[in-house]
Amino acid sequence: MELVSVGTLSTLTQEGWPLGIGVRFAVDPEGTPVLCLNASNRQFSIDRRSSFHVQLEQCGLRTPQCTILGSIDKPEDRKMLKYLHSVWTKRFGEEVDEDLIYVVSVERVLQLEDFKEGGVWVTSSDYKNAQPDPLRDFAEKLVNEINTNNIEDINRFCNIYADLNFQVSEAKLIWIDRLGFDLRLWSPQEGTFEVRIPFPRDVTDEKGAKSTFNCMSQLAWEVERISMPQILKE
Repeated sequence: MELVSVGTLSTLTQEGWPLGIGVRFAVDPEGTPVLCLNASNRQFSIDRRSSFHVQLEQCGLRTPQCTILGSIDKPEDRKMLKYLHSVWTKRFGEEVDEDLIYVVSVERVLQLEDFKEGGVWVTSSDYKNAQPDPLRDFAEKLVNEINTNNIEDINRFCNIYADLNFQVSEAKLIWIDRLGFDLRLWSPQEGTFEVRIPFPRDVTDEKGAKSTFNCMSQLAWEVERISMPQILKE
């Protein structure tokens, strides 16, 4: 949620029709969306129940989505309003009227990894207790760098780490996180599919991610070099 600043807030109109509008949002440390709604935004709802939908494009290859079911709430506590105001200001660098600040209270969350894929329901407590991935702020930059400069390593990973029994014609890195990375592969025999390659251990920062990737690349190169003469003999 922290990587995105625009989502779709949906609720029912006075006529009973579902209506979604695009809104900017910030999030507090528990992932609760903080909205700034003007008078026209606030008048279209007949009750507090709502959904809030956010999606993130991962380097143009995958579009994870998160839909929160909950309710639009107006915090009454002045200290809480001041705190939420600071969250908004930190996110967007602008002052807003505290009377325009609302939150979407989270009841449950539907997470989807991409279009046309099945989703997973997450409880409110699990959502609030989840820890943000430490690579989230520079994951896209790492993915672009690796796809540009290390495509031979990515192809080599398919042979060494993915344990495939067919030839891959093209491979790209989709995303990277503290536990590993996802590849999208193309094969004449199998079509398009994705594989997950874990890191040997968790990484906690950009330097650790690069170092671990380079170590895996070196190991894959050495394994391939040792295996190649045997393959040629056969």
